[in-house]
Amino acid sequence: MFWKYLARPIFFRCDAEKAHYASMGNFSRIAPLIPNNYFRVNAPELHTEVCGLKFENPVGLAAGFDKNAQWFPQLAKLGFGHIEVGTVTAHEQPGKPKPRLFRLVDDRAVINRMGFNNAGCEKVAAQLESKKCDAVLGINIGKSKITPLESADEDYLKSLTTLYRFADYVTINVSSPNTPGLRKLQGRELLTQLLNRILEERSVLEKSHQKSIPVFLKIAPDLNEHQLDEIVEIAIETKISGIIATNTTISRENLKSSPADVQACGDGGLSGGPLTQRSREVVAHLYRQCEKKFPIIGVGGIMSGADAWEMIGAGASLLQVYTGFIYGGPSFVKNINRYLLKSLRQHDFANISEAVGHDQPSQAND
Repeated sequence: MFWKYLARPIFFRCDAEKAHYASMGNFSRIAPLIPNNYFRVNAPELHTEVCGLKFENPVGLAAGFDKNAQWFPQLAKLGFGHIEVGTVTAHEQPGKPKPRLFRLVDDRAVINRMGFNNAGCEKVAAQLESKKCDAVLGINIGKSKITPLESADEDYLKSLTTLYRFADYVTINVSSPNTPGLRKLQGRELLTQLLNRILEERSVLEKSHQKSIPVFLKIAPDLNEHQLDEIVEIAIETKISGIIATNTTISRENLKSSPADVQACGDGGLSGGPLTQRSREVVAHLYRQCEKKFPIIGVGGIMSGADAWEMIGAGASLLQVYTGFIYGGPSFVKNINRYLLKSLRQHDFANISEAVGHDQPSQAND
């Protein structure tokens, strides 16, 4: 109630990017005072294991919120089962000109064209050196804007080698709409080449760091069924650990906000409520096509506990939130986990793993 009726209206009067840094600056100062279990839902039914990693619960924070790994220990206090920092690039870059982050309140949505603004992999590594948190830590890496597409592999490899030792898993981001040409890396030839190079380097890093970590691929919601099928084929061929679906969309269809308000925001990726159905459709399609050969992390338009439960039913083994967290406030993750726990018990599922894909038709009904 405090967030919805007092704090959020105040922050929402400010420029979205300024409000983000102001709210996190304030939160980081009070986070040490928050009891460790205040926002957590401690229940064994919520514990889950994916790719050898053990998660206290399935709800994670998507990349983009903590780009430079400044706040992830404090954010873990809010009950996240995992936190994905970044997107981090090999080179430091300022991102696109401001303003570049906008709210569409009537749609419970956000439009961003941040452009991978971050301090670069070496400075982020320095941040990670001195920080620890209770949640599983993922690191999302992308291509630097100054790097030509034909040199993308080396750019990703630099970030991977620099950040590997800090990560519980790494995500390869080829799906942001805000870096020119980046989504071309989702094509079969370039993507297969990139993933093979990444996985070859991981084999080297496994030996030198004496640990093996999963590598996930983050894809766009704007791919058609043929392209999604191709992604599944590539994932199986390369033996990538799993897929994160989905990133933001470039679509502006079926919005409640006025055309003038939408146009005033300009270009960028749309996230939040308008993406709920599409991201779930993508997850469901991937789940059917992959035949459980790899896990899927569902992200996009999870604005409530019901959305989270339906995403698991579509085939997601883990979840990530971003815009729902912005609109829902500090108790958002706790409320989702309470809803998931109640749903598990109502449907007699022993754990999250049993519930994955429960809304998918059985083979007999296909």
